[in-house]
Amino acid sequence: MALLTSAADDPVTYARRWKHAHRRPVIGSFPMNFPAELAHAAGALPVIVQESRTPITEGRSLLAEFYCGYTRSVADQAAIGELDVFDAFVAADHCVQLLGAVDVIRYARPDKPVHFAQFTSAMDNASTRPRVDDRIADLRAEIESVTGHRVTDAALRESIAAFNRNRGLLRDIYALRRSGRAHITASEMQVLVKSSMVMDIDEHTGLLKDLLVHLTAEAAPADVVRVHVSGHFCHAPRPEILDVIEESGAVVVDDDLYTGYRYISTDVPEESDPVAALSEWYLDRNHNAPCPTRVTSDVDWDTYLLDSIAASGASGVVVLMAKFCEPHMLYYPELRKALDAQGIPLLLIETEHEGIPLEKLRTQMETFVERIRRSAAPLTV
Repeated sequence: MALLTSAADDPVTYARRWKHAHRRPVIGSFPMNFPAELAHAAGALPVIVQESRTPITEGRSLLAEFYCGYTRSVADQAAIGELDVFDAFVAADHCVQLLGAVDVIRYARPDKPVHFAQFTSAMDNASTRPRVDDRIADLRAEIESVTGHRVTDAALRESIAAFNRNRGLLRDIYALRRSGRAHITASEMQVLVKSSMVMDIDEHTGLLKDLLVHLTAEAAPADVVRVHVSGHFCHAPRPEILDVIEESGAVVVDDDLYTGYRYISTDVPEESDPVAALSEWYLDRNHNAPCPTRVTSDVDWDTYLLDSIAASGASGVVVLMAKFCEPHMLYYPELRKALDAQGIPLLLIETEHEGIPLEKLRTQMETFVERIRRSAAPLTV
């Protein structure tokens, strides 16, 4: 786990070392839907830019305080030069706050190519698929221009297969944790997924295979409460938050975090034209892990969450909401209404870049766990 943890905790240093060793470009991308296979097929290292734990300094004058912590951190990293290892940046989503962070990169580092694909968010329209096809073709051309390396269909198919193998192994680990056949904490699970966003995919896959050999089951205490952790669409919650959740008498058995199951939920079809397959992957993702930033008429996040809870046997839901995340704030009432209707306990925790008081969180979690235990206990007369 040491190398995986190092890459997850310090992605810029990993990218710098990889670039020095391989003498090839590093492409920075942003949540949620950039197809990393395109950059990989061009011989570059695709890295999803992560939130830094460094206190925000220069970035305070570049984005307003009501931007989410992730975007303010990205702006700060760009301003102080932490992102200079990247040769170009690409984005495929149009969150208003993320647009602001990308504009700061353009302002602070005008020599860095920045390409914005803007995948459509209305998934059911007749025009959606052709538009996504066009955006992916544009991304392909832009990456070829930046890297000086042609993205062939053969190379793209190989990259798709490599990323599918990696996602499949991570889903296997999720299944082992969900069933209790392997003991892995929520913060360790996040390290596995987050490091896959940073590392060379083949290197990461090799480390996952080694890890799977050594995973062991560990019986949970009889009174442990199984919970589903939900939210955080763009960046990783602080590991100490996940640790406190599990130190308070709960065990995380499933999640729909971006640095969790949401990221690995969907494979790219390997049988069809590779560019068309990437479009299909984008559209399929909202069926496998619905997102409130996307609109598909026959799926919704609350139904998906209820189905996931039933499958995992979770007794409650802990929602991690990044402060000022507008899509999450707007959808949360619907989510709460659905859980309340089914009698599923819910705890909302608002997070922010500067951190939250852990002892307050511990008290909230212990109270939440005790509430679930008491509701499950038989009445005695």
